[in-house]
Amino acid sequence: MQNNDFVRRMQSPGGDRKKSESTHIDFPLLILLLALCTLGLMVLYSAGDQNLAYVKRQATFMVLGFIIMFVVAQFEVRYWEKWAFVFYGLGLLLLIAVLFFGVGAKGAQRWLDVGFSRLQPAEFMKVAVPLMLASYLSKRFIPPTLKHISWAMVMIMIPVALIMRQPDLGTALLIFVSGFLTLFLAGLGVRYLIGTFLTGIAAVPVMWNFVLLDYQKQRILTLLSPEKDKLGSGWNIVQSKTAIGSGGLNGKGWTEGTQSQLNFLPESHTDFIIAVLAEEFGLIGVLTLLTLYTLVIARCLFISFNAQSQFGRLLAGSLGLIFFIYVFVNMGMVSGILPVVGAPLPMISYGGTAILTLFIGFGLLMAISTEPNRMRTNL
Repeated sequence: MQNNDFVRRMQSPGGDRKKSESTHIDFPLLILLLALCTLGLMVLYSAGDQNLAYVKRQATFMVLGFIIMFVVAQFEVRYWEKWAFVFYGLGLLLLIAVLFFGVGAKGAQRWLDVGFSRLQPAEFMKVAVPLMLASYLSKRFIPPTLKHISWAMVMIMIPVALIMRQPDLGTALLIFVSGFLTLFLAGLGVRYLIGTFLTGIAAVPVMWNFVLLDYQKQRILTLLSPEKDKLGSGWNIVQSKTAIGSGGLNGKGWTEGTQSQLNFLPESHTDFIIAVLAEEFGLIGVLTLLTLYTLVIARCLFISFNAQSQFGRLLAGSLGLIFFIYVFVNMGMVSGILPVVGAPLPMISYGGTAILTLFIGFGLLMAISTEPNRMRTNL
């Protein structure tokens, strides 16, 4: 018996590989995503005035997302590390295309019309930026030196600047945070963290006077005192708080929420969909969703801790923490502790591009999760 055959048998009793090794799917993560999608479609049906068209379109994107996730998971991690700059560069080209050929809505130009649908390239950068940074930093000295930190900041700020031109401050800030989290996981020194914090504070007056638009300033002022203009700028926050508070422990029942069904709650099927869930399913429904989110994040961090490469650890860890940031920002926005920035609730809010982007990220996580299995079968 050759040594390689002996190793294979010792590592896989009976000579049979587990199904997850052949399909490269992380089944705990898959089950959690299926649960989130099911809950999301239920809430969307009610939040979208019981319009099946919304549900069918969202379900179509979810099915497409699962297919994309499966395909992404089949490629070895080293290929994603090698081609990270291609996806990053393609994302930048799409952002530039938005400036010249983008489709506008509600005073913003953020989408590209591809015929059958509209795509929002800024969403893809939520994965492309940490993918590029993980690839760049994993090939350098860890923790990163000032030179490497500077180049990483350039890679972050280019897409951030392009997205702010659309304008989309909320997504730009989320992408900045996604890049910064990757740097943090790479071992960013305490002095750099303190320096970034102090720089951010010093930049507030500059941002307020020269960067923020009038409606963005109004959102921040509304956060501080939404009751001053209940029928105007404070309407969204006041109605979302009302919906959340009226749900109580058990909620009013599926499709029985008054705030959403009577159209008091704006953007109920997108940014403020958590308020619909809270009103109709109550505290129990919110805790159920939070439990699913916590398990997903925990699984992402578990995959990061067990990754076989520096690139895998950085990417999986950053994707898990970014997922937490998305959840926190949306819930904070709807509950009135953060400004309204137009951040969708992951896997729950209506939106095709956001769903596909999330599934690309989960496909990368599954590729990292099954990498030890690939290495064993190559022995």
